[in-house]
Amino acid sequence: MTARAGSGAKGTSAWRLVRRLPSLPARPRDGHKGTFGTVLVVAGQPGMAGAAILAALAALRSGAGLVRVVVPRSLQPVLAVAVPCATSLVRTMANARRAAALADAVVVGPGLGTEPASRRVLAAVLAAATRPVVVDADALNLLAPLPQRGGVRAAAPLVLTPHPGEAARLLGAATADVQRDRAAALRELCRRSGAVVVLKGAGTLVGDGARWFQNRTGNPGLGTGGSGDVLAGLLGALLAQRMAPFDAACLAVHVHGAAGDRVAERLGERGLIASDLPLAIAEELR
Repeated sequence: MTARAGSGAKGTSAWRLVRRLPSLPARPRDGHKGTFGTVLVVAGQPGMAGAAILAALAALRSGAGLVRVVVPRSLQPVLAVAVPCATSLVRTMANARRAAALADAVVVGPGLGTEPASRRVLAAVLAAATRPVVVDADALNLLAPLPQRGGVRAAAPLVLTPHPGEAARLLGAATADVQRDRAAALRELCRRSGAVVVLKGAGTLVGDGARWFQNRTGNPGLGTGGSGDVLAGLLGALLAQRMAPFDAACLAVHVHGAAGDRVAERLGERGLIASDLPLAIAEELR
């Protein structure tokens, strides 16, 4: 599968441009739920249950064998009804730490909140996870601003998924500065974090400090609440299926955008909502 990429993004001349998308690993006929990986989603708080639900649904529709969600106790009944194929754990430090250590990929941040308790949970997840971690939404705000050097302290590879406002907070800059030269912002985010970075927005950019990719799928209908939570879950599922972080990020943004295009063809861009996307993602990945 080949995707188009931008030809002249500023600030990327020393990077290797990646044009070809990776393929998903084949699914063996004798595979089982353990074969296809466990995604842990650490997300949600009262009033933000939808973020956890969308990330979990997207991970399941993207091929993860198992999805476990760590949420506040009050959200467990809601999650059980909305995503019956996922299991849940009450959000405690011990549960978050133990589940992160066992997962094949972790998604942390959607609807998490930025209070001190959320900061402690994030720190526990980053210290305990042994497989790649997608750091999204509130978890990004908890990391801001990024240190000038040394990267983010974590035991596992990280994928950061900021939108322009979150990127600005991570860099201690203005959103307008990020948007003025998105390629330069991407490069600086990679340098400071030591992570794979997905800079979301029109023409989403993915970089790892040595390579970069520019996505060409998607439409303005994806600018809707919850769309990023779906992307985070999709990315977590690809990582759980043993894709390398940069490859998983490139494929995730392409598929996410293509799913948005698929929905827009049926419903139009104005009526597209995030909960339309998981099924469309499954169609894109079949």
